[in-house]
Amino acid sequence: MSEPSVRKIIHIDMDAFFASVEQRDAPELRGKPVAVGSPAARGVVAAASYEARAFGVRSALPSVTALRRCPELIFVRPRFEVYRAVSAQIHAIFADYTDLIQPLSLDEAYLDVTDDRRGLQTAWATAKEIRARIHEETGLTASAGISYNKFLAKLASDHRKPNGQFAVTPDMGAAWVEQLPVAKFHGVGPVTAAKMKRLGIETGADLKAQSIAVLARHFGSAADWYYGIARGIDARPVNPSRERKSSGSETTFNRDLTDPAEIEAGVLKMADDVAAWCAKRQQFGRTVTVKAKFADFRQVTRSRTQPQSVRDPADLRATAIDLIRSLYPLDIGIRLVGVTVSNFENSDAAMPLFTSAPDAE
Repeated sequence: MSEPSVRKIIHIDMDAFFASVEQRDAPELRGKPVAVGSPAARGVVAAASYEARAFGVRSALPSVTALRRCPELIFVRPRFEVYRAVSAQIHAIFADYTDLIQPLSLDEAYLDVTDDRRGLQTAWATAKEIRARIHEETGLTASAGISYNKFLAKLASDHRKPNGQFAVTPDMGAAWVEQLPVAKFHGVGPVTAAKMKRLGIETGADLKAQSIAVLARHFGSAADWYYGIARGIDARPVNPSRERKSSGSETTFNRDLTDPAEIEAGVLKMADDVAAWCAKRQQFGRTVTVKAKFADFRQVTRSRTQPQSVRDPADLRATAIDLIRSLYPLDIGIRLVGVTVSNFENSDAAMPLFTSAPDAE
């Protein structure tokens, strides 16, 4: 039987997309620290230019904190209709090279270019041409990661940012992963990274040294995923037909609650329900939303989008608690809470690599 051909996957990630669009359209903003969002007391940075990032300004940072870090920061209101239009231009370019395009957001996507539609011979040349066309047609820059699977391609796209590209070839993949910090791995959130550190797992090599039995004991359903990526393994296809879905759970309390401990107990129960659903279906999302309905039936939501899919239930619990605590102090009781995970990366994420543990503990 012949060996299967090596896939050629490109991960394209636009450089500081929202902020770069604003700097493109307003020349007076070029070279200056720019944040897309609201400077209001409870505002949050949606995106930051590279000039702003030099001061430690990042997306999801409270605006007041961003201004403390960079007093010269210029806030610009988001124009999502413009971002969507530019994103459509970029995806039209992608379509000239492959039908296998999996968007992750407005500013990033996976492309499977195993079938060399344009006759460019290599995925490297394909990525280079795509990036050149994006710059020519939109005035924006993009970075690219090239590899034989999605996990490595996404890691690689960060390696030469901004406006660069990097390839992880089959003969270097496993060794390259070993020397990286696990905190940089797609699918390892801050809570999981901290847990891994407590277990002595700080690099890909440390993760690779763990048996699947040990990983299952500490990380449950995510064990197969961690075992595989430590070896540079990721069989997930680039899935252009995936649908963005969500999973949520909510509960109405028997009485209106003002005690944070009681409210948070309800939030944790809903988070655990959602985590169980995600684990059962192996579907994991990047956005966590908490909903609260007050005694006067006023309803509010708080959301946070993570850089990676939230796979560890502990990450989901921690994020949900942070979000509900943003509503304190309360001047009226809460009658309902809900937790939702959305912005799923794909419908077949983290498919188990093994049906039984290949190593004994």
